[in-house]
Amino acid sequence: MKIAYLGSGSWGFCLASLLASNHHDITSWSLDQDLVNRLNNHQEHPFLPGFKRKEKMHFTTNMAEALENADLIVESVTSAGLRPVLSQLKTIMTPKCPVVITSKGIEQHTGEILPEVAVAVLGESTRHLVGMISGPSFANEVIRSLPTSVVGTAYHTDAMKLICDTFTNHYFRVYPNSDIKGVAFGGALKNIIAIACGISDGMGLGHSSRAALMTRGLHEIRKLAVANSCRPETINGLSGLGDLCLTCSSSMSRNYRFGLLLAKGISPSESKDQIKMVVEGAYTCVSALQLSKQLNIPMPITEAVYKIIYEGMSPQTATAALMQRTIKEEHL
Repeated sequence: MKIAYLGSGSWGFCLASLLASNHHDITSWSLDQDLVNRLNNHQEHPFLPGFKRKEKMHFTTNMAEALENADLIVESVTSAGLRPVLSQLKTIMTPKCPVVITSKGIEQHTGEILPEVAVAVLGESTRHLVGMISGPSFANEVIRSLPTSVVGTAYHTDAMKLICDTFTNHYFRVYPNSDIKGVAFGGALKNIIAIACGISDGMGLGHSSRAALMTRGLHEIRKLAVANSCRPETINGLSGLGDLCLTCSSSMSRNYRFGLLLAKGISPSESKDQIKMVVEGAYTCVSALQLSKQLNIPMPITEAVYKIIYEGMSPQTATAALMQRTIKEEHL
């Protein structure tokens, strides 16, 4: 197939490389002319040292060129950037082929999962074409062909099957899951808990504390997801628990690293500058708290992370507040 890939950051370059390895022709779009020139000239990707574009990959700053005659459209931009990028796509064409979301987040103020943002921008007539992939997968591991498993989902079974078949290979296994909302919620909300775990580890609170945060964090994710008509078993799967385990326990996670830096007393803005990539959990934290208040669902870990990032609360004060909450019977 000819695949149009929107976004050439580390994850976008990684998945575009995977698709090229699966014998597809890739034209990747980016706003960054210097990056496009660098990659077309067979230089290393700046965030993935040692890896250059494959022969079936071409890069451009012209979105219309990338979209021309595409059999599949894949995006890997930021959550905040998805709506403007798809709005630009809409000025060029209304997609007639499947559109795959690989970003993880919930849009602020609307509370929409990213596939819903895609439908809102591209039109209801495209709903049957919209899908996504999500699950435990670091770019710098997938690019090295290290094995993992994720899930592919879509509003329509035909699109879901195409997504799974297109991305699956000997090291990247894609399981179908028709619960698109559950897949999206799990992938988005785990980033918030990863920040909390980074803060905990940065404070030296130990492995037990991190395990407790992950478990209660999973509980928060499941409560909010189920209230939004998601299946609880989806949250227990690859796009929920699987991604949570990965992101909360490795310095390769930018959300976890962000938490480590916050624990050292570094400001949120300086921490983001040091990471040099978007910290999606900081964005989604706002969306999750907005949704939790609308639905009257307590999310104490999410609220604590929000207060540390946006209200200047110290990690020590936030930790003390969590430990002083009224204890209730555990419900899973």
